[in-house]
Amino acid sequence: MANEKLDTNQKALQINLDARRYGTFAEIGAGQEVARWFFHVGHAAGTVAKTISAYDMAVSDAIYGPTERYVSRHRLQSMLDYEFALLVERLDQTRGAKTAFFVLANTVATRREEGRGWMGIRFQAEPGADPSEIFIHVRMLDKETVRQQEALGVIGVNLIYGTFYLYHDPEALIRSLLDNLTWERVEVDMIRLAGPAFTRVDNRLMALQLVRQGLTEAAMFTAKGETVQWAEVLYKKPVLVQRGSFRPVTRATLEVLNRGLEQFVQEPDLAGETPVVLMEMTLRPLAAGDHVGENEEKDFLYRADTLSALGRTVLVSNFRRFHRLAAYLSRYTQRPIGLALGASKLGEIFDESFYNDNEGGLLGGLGQLFKNPARLYVYPSLNLESGQILEVDNYPIPPRLKHLYAHLLENRFVQGIHNYDASVLPIRSSDILRRIECRDASWESQVPPPIVELIKRNRLFGF
Repeated sequence: MANEKLDTNQKALQINLDARRYGTFAEIGAGQEVARWFFHVGHAAGTVAKTISAYDMAVSDAIYGPTERYVSRHRLQSMLDYEFALLVERLDQTRGAKTAFFVLANTVATRREEGRGWMGIRFQAEPGADPSEIFIHVRMLDKETVRQQEALGVIGVNLIYGTFYLYHDPEALIRSLLDNLTWERVEVDMIRLAGPAFTRVDNRLMALQLVRQGLTEAAMFTAKGETVQWAEVLYKKPVLVQRGSFRPVTRATLEVLNRGLEQFVQEPDLAGETPVVLMEMTLRPLAAGDHVGENEEKDFLYRADTLSALGRTVLVSNFRRFHRLAAYLSRYTQRPIGLALGASKLGEIFDESFYNDNEGGLLGGLGQLFKNPARLYVYPSLNLESGQILEVDNYPIPPRLKHLYAHLLENRFVQGIHNYDASVLPIRSSDILRRIECRDASWESQVPPPIVELIKRNRLFGF
């Protein structure tokens, strides 16, 4: 059946029997786990031009050039560059007219607790075509090395199969990466598609698809729209995060971020370092209301465009809870973490229903939140009905949590922002959206000028 999901043997055999494809497998770190499948199912002579594993560092450097980090995007890129050029040089004259060449490469580290690595494929969509490529970063979550190797082989076959037969449908390609696997075994937290086969692909949407389809809990892209892997951005760096829907960015949004950043950089343990600033766009507001399908993607790109105009790196996630975000960040940096937020969000942090017993309840969750250490920089919020300004000092914490809350305040894990601008407190993004749609120009005074210009020029948010 056309929609039947093939197992790994069937995928590898179908590729081996496809006379149009021929290429090289270059694998470093976990054995030739992808190439093994093609030999195992038979007819490998129809697919495999060469396999290579340059394990020794001196040998690897002699072939692919020196590198500071062997498990890195840079090393993967040099492997693909070298092997594809060599493949075309040796075989183009004899096979190039009827064969689409490819190189599958990976460089990985398997460990007892968790493996990780880079995998990529450079390929011709048709014989003689200019090459395109796909990069992914994978985390292998099995506790045994042999299981990690097995998972690496399966996802490698999935990547090759998806590249050959699904490249015209990137969403389906991404969905197929975990065929015959589960999210408990493998996480794909970064993907990048480039080249003539993907001229209409926006890699920001590919990051969104990784999260929506459950291949990862969060993915990241820069202000220029380039997808990046967490460690590339956060490794050994302090980080400040602001969570929100950013629909659209308002003066209040930037005020919270800027005042939080001012306090964060004054922390003694930053020692003058410049922190990475992330704007986290969660999928909860993204999926709210009528925004589904194509409209949802447009809405997502509107938000991404406005954040790019501010020069900010964007994190798209499905984190509901603050402590899950902090725990995820802590995988990639041991430096301090700051969270800039409005006082109204404290309710989510101290709501015991947001935590489960497996994580140790509220105390366990707060332990994850504040361990790096992380600090909350809390901007006052205005209750529009009562007119009360809510701050850390008058936040209505439940009586049974008052001593815990006092401990966090006294030790500066939770800090109030007292140098605030009262004029931004009444601003609500929902009200701004309504005014934009109703052609009420008063919204412009509540949005930063660069965002006003962008919304009007590109007709965003129903303008």
